[in-house]
Amino acid sequence: MDSELASSAPEAGAPAGHGSDQYPLDHGYLFSAAGVGSKIDAAAAIAWLEREAPGREEFLWLQFHDIPSVLDGWPVQHVTLPEAFGDTLREASRSTRVESVQKTMIAVVNDVDYDFTQKKPLVVATLWLSAGPHYLLSVRNQPLRSVQQVRLDVEAGEIFHSPLALLIRLLQEQADVLRAIVRGGSHTADEVEARLLGGQLPKRASLGGIRRDLVRLRRLLAPEPAALFRLVNRPPRWVREDDAQDLRQTAEAFSLTLRDMAGLQERIQLLEEEIADRVAEHTNRSVLILTAVTVIALPINLIAGLLGMNIGGLPLRVNPYGFWIVVAISGCLTGLASWFVFWRRHD
Repeated sequence: MDSELASSAPEAGAPAGHGSDQYPLDHGYLFSAAGVGSKIDAAAAIAWLEREAPGREEFLWLQFHDIPSVLDGWPVQHVTLPEAFGDTLREASRSTRVESVQKTMIAVVNDVDYDFTQKKPLVVATLWLSAGPHYLLSVRNQPLRSVQQVRLDVEAGEIFHSPLALLIRLLQEQADVLRAIVRGGSHTADEVEARLLGGQLPKRASLGGIRRDLVRLRRLLAPEPAALFRLVNRPPRWVREDDAQDLRQTAEAFSLTLRDMAGLQERIQLLEEEIADRVAEHTNRSVLILTAVTVIALPINLIAGLLGMNIGGLPLRVNPYGFWIVVAISGCLTGLASWFVFWRRHD
């Protein structure tokens, strides 16, 4: 048996009748040398792993939904998992990454349910994987659409010649999710920009929420670049050349998508700044109008206050033209205040 597969036998009483109820196996597929996958249950998977076949070209894909059962159950009795994979499962690390550890590969892949047009929180599903020459073992915390799509492709007869080919397909599904998110964000930014050009004032809060979500999505879905490119440049020896080439192309696709996402974040930030400038401009205009009205009305209010005092000695009290004289004085002062306000405004 290969060095990646442990030779230890299962415990007594474990051999037959391993159902998914006792062993949380979501699904299992055995891929032939031609790359065609067929369904397999837990008992058949254990039997296949126990067989000594150093030169075989078949491989297994086993997916589980219970982390403790994977760490302490029958998979570790038949497959030598790297210690780093166990640590990743225990820590429930969710940041996407792919790296080579002890002649095997471990990966963390995420899937999200997110729509910019709907005001609902992000729903993130995580898949932890360990890949060797003859197996791909994956553990999920909740169902993933990308895994379901790959399962449908396998059952439809699509060819996968190696565990890494399956892993690359899952990474490509994640890259597609990132591209869809960038397209959705760009469409929303286009709508906001069109409203700005049309003289309308969109809400800044919506853009701020999108920018925060983009930061979180980038943190979750973007693979660690250093580990990914280190793996691309120095893959394990059992990696096929065509798989290594596909991995390089996937890394480049991620790099381009992340660059587009960074550009979208900068664009949204510029739109937020423009909205803030327009809000400040409208606020300043409103304050100016209120100030102008107050200054223009100040003379007449001051005169009305003085003449309204019920005391002796008020001027023009017995003059038959006193009212019109006061009106004329108030009009002159109001006109002077108006001229002063509008003259200063033109300056």
